[in-house]
Amino acid sequence: MSDPLINGGADPWVIRYQGSYLYCHAGPQNSIVVRKAAELTGLAQAPEVCVWRAPATGPFSRELWAPELHLYKDRWYIYVAADDGNNAHHRMIALVSEDTNPQGTFTFAGKLALTPDRWAIDGTLLSHGGRLYFVWSGWAGSENVAQHLYICPMQDPLTPSGPRVRISSPTYAWETRGSGGPGKLPTINEGPQVLQHGSTTHLIYSASGSWCDDYCLGRLTLQAGGDPLNPAHWQKHPEPVFEKSDTIFGPGHGSFVENWIVYHAARHSGSGWDRVIRAQPFTWKGDIPVFGKPH
Repeated sequence: MSDPLINGGADPWVIRYQGSYLYCHAGPQNSIVVRKAAELTGLAQAPEVCVWRAPATGPFSRELWAPELHLYKDRWYIYVAADDGNNAHHRMIALVSEDTNPQGTFTFAGKLALTPDRWAIDGTLLSHGGRLYFVWSGWAGSENVAQHLYICPMQDPLTPSGPRVRISSPTYAWETRGSGGPGKLPTINEGPQVLQHGSTTHLIYSASGSWCDDYCLGRLTLQAGGDPLNPAHWQKHPEPVFEKSDTIFGPGHGSFVENWIVYHAARHSGSGWDRVIRAQPFTWKGDIPVFGKPH
């Protein structure tokens, strides 16, 4: 699939449900929309069905970032970062469906009570060993110096049951490209996505500045029999697993459906946050994903 899947957008979340592909993303006027198509390539023309619109004012009325749609038992949950127009106020909120219709009405369930209460974006749900966990990107304190990956246990899809644990920080050179240094542009680990194969659990995450051509994907792998809440049990691959090619720049924030990676990339070199949505197949070497180069 050499052409963009969708000519615009960012932070794609695509899943398959009952024979259809669902694409959940931020829509116009601070809304969350869900598209549905029989084929992956049909998502570009699929109608945008608004399932929730943020209130006109308040702490979660602006800047809806990276919504994700998850089915748990008999309800759909949407996790999305939102604020009041001030990025420093971004927190994770949850929306809940009335039934099993992913394009039906969602209601505001509240802010996730992540502990401590810090800047948080790009939250996702991890199911492992019969337990639920929440994984996200956040700041250590109140300053925008670095984004780390955190995890906490969940009692249910709406209720954290323990404090956060840091499992990754941007330490490799390829994770810090595009940074202006402390107090300027932050170093970044963000967009964690769960990818499981056999008995192996991976987190595929985005690194370096999303505004630069060097935005890329890294991989954390949970050791066999490991505890997701133990940072020592997560092994970081020392090199990026998906990075720019001669023709595609800034590939990042991928989601996974069947054997496809769906991700955003810069429209062209140097276009920054002017992005398109792309998709391409990937393969496995044992339980390790092989993404190749973007094309």
